[in-house]
Amino acid sequence: MAHTKVQELLRHEEVPFKSIWHPIAYSAQKTAAFAHVSGNEFAKPVMVRVDGKLCMVVVPGAAQVDLDLLREATGAHDVRLANESEFKNLFPDCEVGAMPPFGHLYGLQTFVAERLSHDEIIAFNAGSHNELIEMTFRDYSRLEHPRIIRVARGSA
Repeated sequence: MAHTKVQELLRHEEVPFKSIWHPIAYSAQKTAAFAHVSGNEFAKPVMVRVDGKLCMVVVPGAAQVDLDLLREATGAHDVRLANESEFKNLFPDCEVGAMPPFGHLYGLQTFVAERLSHDEIIAFNAGSHNELIEMTFRDYSRLEHPRIIRVARGSA
């Protein structure tokens, strides 16, 4: 198992988690299916710019970020999806697109879709396209301190 910042954090804080290995997948839906995890419990990080500042928004795997809701929740004027070139170097311990939903480990503010806060268990990429981490949302929230907002649209 590779040692990413999130795995080091979980071990240091003695947080119980489970690693789930699966065939390589590059989409949230396929990853969840390969790992036999509900798409609604899959925590998918999406990189955005909020008034020029790079931030992470975490939504259920089957959902999308609603930029209007994000703008409303943050009071920002300019909200847009970030281009891969704007963030790919921020996660040196992760494969591009497989970063975990722990923005604070990379100097980013993290917003989480309110829907995910109702899940007892969440799963997310562990820094690669073939490993997930599964843990309680309560432990995730305690470690990350995300701002929980209504920001997701799409499948419930």
